[in-house]
Amino acid sequence: MTATTVRIARPNTVAASATVTDTATRESLQPRGRYALVALRLATGFIFLWAFLDKTFGLGFSTPIERAWINGGTPSQGFLGSEAVTGPLQPFFAGIASPASDVLFMLGMLGIGAAVMLGIGLRISAIAGSVIMVLMYLAEWPFTAGAASTNPAVDYHIIYALALIVVAATAAGDTLGFGGVWKTLPIVRTTSWLR
Repeated sequence: MTATTVRIARPNTVAASATVTDTATRESLQPRGRYALVALRLATGFIFLWAFLDKTFGLGFSTPIERAWINGGTPSQGFLGSEAVTGPLQPFFAGIASPASDVLFMLGMLGIGAAVMLGIGLRISAIAGSVIMVLMYLAEWPFTAGAASTNPAVDYHIIYALALIVVAATAAGDTLGFGGVWKTLPIVRTTSWLR
């Protein structure tokens, strides 16, 4: 009869402790990351909501009281007819300037701002907000020297659009927002683009 030696492997305590530490770090970073997304969501939503408030009431930051929407100002027409709109698409943007574009722009600013701050309807807000931001980016035509933008590829319009996309893609409305409750509504459950 031959003797058999059984070896019991001892766990590598250094590797085991590194795994525990990595897991603990990952778990502790996840809530911080969620709260960072909440901050991004609220800041981005407030940018859109503030644009609505300032242009509606002429709070004096980018819109003086005499050009406020409630005093007969024309928010989108004012922008689309300004010297800020340049480049080959200028005739297109001048052509869409109308009272209807004022109403659509202002409803967009209010809807996107409120929805993003509340954490609801983030997908549709990201799409609508990104379309508005890309159109404003193209209206200012940053691709030529001397343009108002200091960077021809990425300016604040693109950053705002990307922020909206990140907020929607990460469901940032579920943390400190109404996104979780919103997603339980029957119409939202059956219509994914409303999420």
